[in-house]
This record gives sequence, structure tokens and C-alpha cells, in this order.
Amino acid sequence: MEPTEQLRDRLERITSPTLKNWQPPAGPMVDQINENTVVDMGWGRILFGHTFQSNDQLFEVMSREKSGQRDIAFYLRDPHVLLSKGPDQLFLDPSHTYRLWMHDYRAHRQPLNPISVRRIHNQDDANAINYIYETRQMVTCAPEFMSGRYVSRSKVYFVAEQAPDNRIVGTVTGLDHVNVFNDPENGASLWCLAVDPQADMPGVGEALVRHLIEYFQTRGRNYIDLSVMHDNKEAIALYEKLGFQRVPVFCVKCKNSFNEQLFVSPSEKQKLNPYAKIITKEAQRRGIGVKLLDADHNYFALELGGRSIVCRESLSELTSAVAMSRCDDKRLTHRVLQSAGLKVPEQFEAGGRPENLEIIERLRHVVVKPARGEQGHGVSVDIQTPESLEKAIQYASRFCPDVIIEECIEGEDLRIIVIDYKVVAAAVRRPPMITGTGKHTISEIIQKYNRRRKAATGGESHVPMDDETMRCLRSAGYDCESVLPAGEKIKLRKAANLHTGGTIHDVTEQLHPQLSIAAENAARALNIPVTGLDFLVPDVTGSEYVIIEANERPGLANHEPQPTAERFIDLLFPQTAH
Repeated sequence: MEPTEQLRDRLERITSPTLKNWQPPAGPMVDQINENTVVDMGWGRILFGHTFQSNDQLFEVMSREKSGQRDIAFYLRDPHVLLSKGPDQLFLDPSHTYRLWMHDYRAHRQPLNPISVRRIHNQDDANAINYIYETRQMVTCAPEFMSGRYVSRSKVYFVAEQAPDNRIVGTVTGLDHVNVFNDPENGASLWCLAVDPQADMPGVGEALVRHLIEYFQTRGRNYIDLSVMHDNKEAIALYEKLGFQRVPVFCVKCKNSFNEQLFVSPSEKQKLNPYAKIITKEAQRRGIGVKLLDADHNYFALELGGRSIVCRESLSELTSAVAMSRCDDKRLTHRVLQSAGLKVPEQFEAGGRPENLEIIERLRHVVVKPARGEQGHGVSVDIQTPESLEKAIQYASRFCPDVIIEECIEGEDLRIIVIDYKVVAAAVRRPPMITGTGKHTISEIIQKYNRRRKAATGGESHVPMDDETMRCLRSAGYDCESVLPAGEKIKLRKAANLHTGGTIHDVTEQLHPQLSIAAENAARALNIPVTGLDFLVPDVTGSEYVIIEANERPGLANHEPQPTAERFIDLLFPQTAH
């Protein structure tokens, strides 16, 4: 064969799964491809476009997309022709397709020991997968779809577990094309790779992809394909590292609310942060108008009939200036709650060195924080020596000249959201923690951790490399360039603030009734209709607590899938409540 013919043959094999006049180099020969192949994935359908006899047939099937799901038409011979059938209903997905030929794959010789990958076992695994889908803004599916009667040889679900607690931190799905549509090219495809943004060690995605590749490799498949968003730089870097090459294969999706950001021209509303977007999206769903006032600072007005309410994220005109000032100053919050008979820690204003020394000698463990401020700026937790106390006071004074010293109480950091004086959501917040791999420096692990947290929170959460982070590393006996042993965990900060890289875990259903009562009483004492109250509790299922802060502008997006945005709009526009 001439070189030009070799190139043409190679290109013909790579570009699309066209079935005419091609003989696979290996694998089973089939008599006929399955026509009009559609695979139901639970979250939507994958339509293998090249198996349809005509674009008219394919368009007719796509037009039957179910509400709340997301269909994908893949391997299209003529995507432009399909789009012409329904330009008001379809759009060309802005994703790239990548292919890995199995003979180009090189196995990893040193697997990451704390991560193990296995098949899905039961509905608990399926629920864990759905949780990860939700955190990555993906469509979920019924648990029985992944673990019940819908399971077949065509589809395989893998999950990644992290030692030592065997927590599921990632998932990937594979489709075997031979079993799906009798593929004469003997291929497979990867779908729904997702990693928990709160996973505390790198390499989860790579472990999942390698496991799926090797699974199909042992079954004699020739290649594996995948589709990835054009701007997902981190995922693309991983795929190219593993040997995937981009190929000119396209897919088409239906125009629906879930896909709207992919086919509607960018607007000022896209500048809003996740805490504002979750509210405006719920408002628009109910037919309430959204008028953007200042996208850079997340100000917008919600309008319906003759009623207009200005909001900054979850702070609205329904919150009075007095209520806001009570939450803004932690000293005032403390006094109001204490006067209402609620439990609060001992609190003092930082003074001269003798007064401060007397406080730490009596309390032994203290928290130092600015009297005013938010997002965990300037907070130092578990200060135990006079020297570290002075440094912590200097650090806090950078953010506010008034500094408070507070009794440090052990327990879970619990955030309770109260809207219209009723508890809507509760979640435990934990400080950022990383797990060593035995080969990455702490600085490298933090960089990877921050990429995941930023991607999951719209850039709102990351671990700052500031004095507090350095203090915590030194107390653990490390610095940024230390290589953390495989499996060893360290906390990067003492405080569990989400904006400084902390993680959040829903506990609404486990919340003790006394904690709910205390939260609702605190909101009434502060006379604030929407607030996020910070508790310290020994156990969320118990009644013991202290309240340490109140937030007048809580991040409602942090508590999905609890209906925080729904209850917020109910408060503002009760006539739209269901």
C-alpha cells in the first residue's frame, strides 16, 4: 500500500465509525449492525447516529426526549443535515471527541494505593453516584437504573473508593459497542466521568479512566471513545496524558433548560456567582422576571406584577439594616443570642498583652477572629500559646481593627439555614483535608485540590496559601515542599469555612429537634428572615450546642439538594409557592 493510501486508510478508521468497506484488524466479525440503536442511561438516551437509516428517523426519535433528561446523538455522519431538520430544537454540542487505540495505551506501573476501583454493587452505591452527579451539576437517574433490572452486558458502572473509610469519591460509566449495536469496529466508549469535588487526594479520575480502559482491553476491544467539553482543560489534559487523540466526531443535543448555557448567547447573568444563580434560576422557572443590576457584585431585582425586590444573593430588602448589623458584628450577635437564652461560647475583646495572657491561661484553647468580616478571613482556631495568640491577633487585625478572643469548643461545625423562621437545611462543614500519595508534594496536592473545589463552586472555594495554612502545616510537621506519605491525611486549616477550601455534608434528616428549635429561636431573636447559623455540636443527632455566628447572606447553593432556593422564593413571592 502506498503511503498516501495508508494515511487515507488510517484517517478513515479514525474519523467516524462508518461501516462500509472496512475490515477490522482484530475482533469478531458481525453480519449486520443493529439499526436505530438507542441506549437508555437513566439520565437520558445515547443515540448512535450512524446506526440510523436516515436523519429523518434520528430527528423523530430525538424529538421524543423526556422532560428533565438529556439525550445525546453521537457518531453523526451529517450533523449539519440533522440540525437542519429542527434548528429550533437541536444544537451542535461544543464538545470534542477523543479516541484511544488500545495498542497505544501504556498501563500505570505504580497505582495509587489509597484508591481502589470496583463495579457498582447496590443501591447505596447508586445513591453515592447520584450525589457526585449532583455536586457536578449533572443529571441524576433512578438508583435502580444503575443497580437493578436495567443492568446489562452493554453497560458497566465503576466507582472509586478511597481508603481507609471506603468512601466513594468518583464514578465512570462504560458502553460496550459490540453488545450495544454489533460494532464491527470492535469499540467501546466512556461516559459520565465524575469525581467528588470534596475528594482529598489527586488521581481519582485517572484511576477510573485507566480501570475502564483496562476493562475493555481485556475484552479485546480495539478502541475507546469519549466526549469532553471543549473548555474542560483539566479533563482534556488527563485524556491526552493517557494517549487519547482528538478525532472529528460530533454530537447533537436537544435545546432544553439543562443545556441552555451551551446554545444561548452569553449574557450578563452568567457573570453571577453560584449563590446568585441558584436564586435567579428558580425565579425564572416560576415566571418571575430577573433584572440584573450589578453582575460583578451579584445584585439583581426580582419582579412579578407590581412587586419588585432587590437582592444580593440571599440578602434581600426583606432583611432590615438593623438585623444585618446584628449579624455583621460578632460581638453584637453574641449579646443578642445570649440575651435570648441561647447557648454561646465565652467571648472577649482582645486587649493588651496582660489581659490576653490571662484569657489564654484560663481557657487554654481559643479562637481568634475579626469582630466583623466573613468567609473565614482572619480566623485562627485552636490557639494555645501566648506567642501564637499575639500572631493570631495581628493576623485578624488585618481584616478588622477590632479583634475578639473566643472559647474554643470541640465539635462538628454545623451550618443551619433558616428561611422565614423555619429550618430548611443543615450541613456539617469540615476543614480542608488532603491525603498523601507518596509521590506528590503538599503544594502539588493542594493545587489539584483547589482545582476541584473551584470547578465545583464556580471559583468560590479554595485553600489560600496564607499564614493560617502555613501554621497548620508546621503544626503537622510539614511544609509546602514535603512529600506526604501515601494514605496519610492532614488538615490544611482548623476552621471549616467553605470559602477557604472547607467541605460540606448534608445532615438535614439527622438533625436533632432541639437544634432546629435553637436555630429558629436565634433567627427570631435577630429578627432576620434568612440566615445561616453556625453551631458547634458534639453530635448532630444530639441536643447539645453552642452558636458562634450568624450569617445574613448564606450561600444557598451549598445545600443542594435541599430546597433552599425554593423556600427563598416562597418567602419573597408567596403567591408562586406550590
